[in-house]
Amino acid sequence: MARAPQEVFTDHGKRLGTGDLGLITANYTEDAVLVTPEGTLTGHQGVREGIGRLLADLPDADWQLTPQFAGDVLFLQWTAATTTHEVTDGVDTFVFRDGLISAQTVRYTLSPRTTRTV
Repeated sequence: MARAPQEVFTDHGKRLGTGDLGLITANYTEDAVLVTPEGTLTGHQGVREGIGRLLADLPDADWQLTPQFAGDVLFLQWTAATTTHEVTDGVDTFVFRDGLISAQTVRYTLSPRTTRTV
């Protein structure tokens, strides 16, 4: 029996935390598409490229996720912060098929982290 979208997403988060692109990519179908503002990436190689870029932009980030599931679709709003950069407007959409991610959109603005004083 295929995993539910919520199970795939939970597992995906754990795999992202490892930074291992091979492990992360295993949660995607072989024909997956990853759509970004820069263009569409396809297959496992495209997923490695797109997710690799995200992880390089936000190494060891503190993530805050707000997922909204609707059947086999997930709308995800997120923020992330590292010691030097932050994202306050992250938005992804995931489409799940047969217990894997078959499509994902990714959009975020990477900004220098602002230092807040009290």
